[in-house]
Amino acid sequence: MNRRFRVGIVGQIDGRRGTEAHIQALRVLADDFDIAGVANPGPTSAQEAAAFGIPRAFDSVAELVASDDIDVVTFTEHVPRHREVVAAAIETGKDIYCEWPLGAGLTEASELTRLANETGVLAVIGTRAIVSPELNYVRRLVANGFVGDVLSSTYLGAGFGWGDEVVHTDACSMGFKDGATLLSVIGGHAIAAIQRVLDPIQEVGGTLPRSRGIVKVRKAAGTVQMRASDHVMVNAILESGAPLSLQLRGGFEHKAGLLWEINGTKGDLRITAEMDEIRVTNRFPVRVELGRKGLNGYHEIEVPRTHGFGLDEAITAGNLASIYRLMANDLRNGTHTAPDFDDALVLHMTIDAIEQSAKMGRRVRVA
Repeated sequence: MNRRFRVGIVGQIDGRRGTEAHIQALRVLADDFDIAGVANPGPTSAQEAAAFGIPRAFDSVAELVASDDIDVVTFTEHVPRHREVVAAAIETGKDIYCEWPLGAGLTEASELTRLANETGVLAVIGTRAIVSPELNYVRRLVANGFVGDVLSSTYLGAGFGWGDEVVHTDACSMGFKDGATLLSVIGGHAIAAIQRVLDPIQEVGGTLPRSRGIVKVRKAAGTVQMRASDHVMVNAILESGAPLSLQLRGGFEHKAGLLWEINGTKGDLRITAEMDEIRVTNRFPVRVELGRKGLNGYHEIEVPRTHGFGLDEAITAGNLASIYRLMANDLRNGTHTAPDFDDALVLHMTIDAIEQSAKMGRRVRVA
């Protein structure tokens, strides 16, 4: 019988942070994982553990990280806490699942990646879009020459947390130093998806304007200053030489969803949101359409949408289960099939290049 890995979850169990989806994912993989405990920075660990049937509530995050009863630490807290807690978990020899972004900028991501590699732990990053059934189907279409040679790609998306109103938990996303910006969060997931389907980004020209000054805090009387950009515009060159246009708009004032087009010598693919509120390809279903040379318009392609875990209606949990299944196999076999901190570092390098380009007003090659 395979060993079950004991998981300790760091983070409040609520829908906003997606921790409930982690519990769903881990429980459908009961042959691989056992949720052994929970801890969060607040005083509610005991109540949350009882409510979700988790056997142990740790008195502190430090106690969970240091416990011999925990093999894997799943970290779902806000980005400003990643460096401290993830580093502590790695130093105790724990294997890690960390939600994206890995750190508050390239320096922190580099430090955590170096530490994980030196220690030899398995350090997995939660770029969930790359395991979605729709994205992998699109990837196979492109790889099999369905559209011919890729000539260009355009990606238009949106981010709710950077609009005229924000919820209280998004207040940390209003400043560059906090590491959770429209570019790093929504852009990071988008770039991970683009590079999974097409090629790595080689060179970027970026613009990061900020159109809003003071924004409202939803369900509160207060306001918060928008210190980060609420719009992202990137023109890039992929390693194949094909150009990429990436645009992200803060807020949903005009129901801005997702429009991703891949233009090829034989035809075009169009990936769009099935829900107006979609932010990126990792959380909701998408529609895939094909336009062939010589034919008018697009027609929808039937895309298989199951991970095989019985979570087809729970998109986030299904994607998480796919990553956790890869992680379990990697832990047993010494392989590296799950997205890891090295992959996260490449994403952070790309984002840093975009930020540097916007700051210097010139094109920058990705390190």
